[in-house]
Amino acid sequence: MTRAVRIGDGVVPKHEQLRTLLTDAIARDFAPGDPFPSERRLCLDHGVSRVTVRAAVGQLERDGLLTRVRGKGTYVAARTARSRLHLASFHDDMRRLGLTPTTVVLEVTHTPPSPEAAKALGLGPDQRCYRVRRLRVADGVPMSIDDAWYDAELAPGLDRHDLSHSIYAILLEHYELPIDRAEQSVAARQADEASAVLLGIAPREPILVFDRTASSGGRVVEYSVSRYRGDRYELHMSLDREWT
Repeated sequence: MTRAVRIGDGVVPKHEQLRTLLTDAIARDFAPGDPFPSERRLCLDHGVSRVTVRAAVGQLERDGLLTRVRGKGTYVAARTARSRLHLASFHDDMRRLGLTPTTVVLEVTHTPPSPEAAKALGLGPDQRCYRVRRLRVADGVPMSIDDAWYDAELAPGLDRHDLSHSIYAILLEHYELPIDRAEQSVAARQADEASAVLLGIAPREPILVFDRTASSGGRVVEYSVSRYRGDRYELHMSLDREWT
């Protein structure tokens, strides 16, 4: 049962206010497979129209938090993270989905870049960068392994910060480097043995590999390779037709 919180007029549209309330309720009060309150119940609890409820619940379905069963009703979905293709940190992305993110720092070194990182960051073979390997976890379930390189000249002393939190927030707050653009490719692969152990899956299970360069003000700050569990992570995108 969601808590009865009346929604009023404001700058944020009512359906977005309701979506935020329901996201918090799903994380706090529900388990996967639980039946979700009916549209009528949500209308009464929150003082909104059925149109508003349908818009909010529809977005939660697209985010993978709810699922409809024809003839039975709406249920809380299994905790598969369904991320939209957008620019956000892992922590921000998981919180938006109603999941609790945690990070285990596996390795932090001040090292020459790999050939791929050197090319992406525009560094010479004798220059050094910070390499940060982290295991990303959502609701206690291993979600991804991030292997990232950062330009040490742009972010000196990065290794002295608590890297179990959002590095994008650290880059913004301590180095005035807001990440405002990224180029990313995604490919399906099979998990190698080392990755499988960390992710809690069998070797050769399917994973999604993200290859990404992230920039601030036109300067590449980060090159990363992330390996996501194929059974726990989905990508969602909206497509518009371009007329030519």
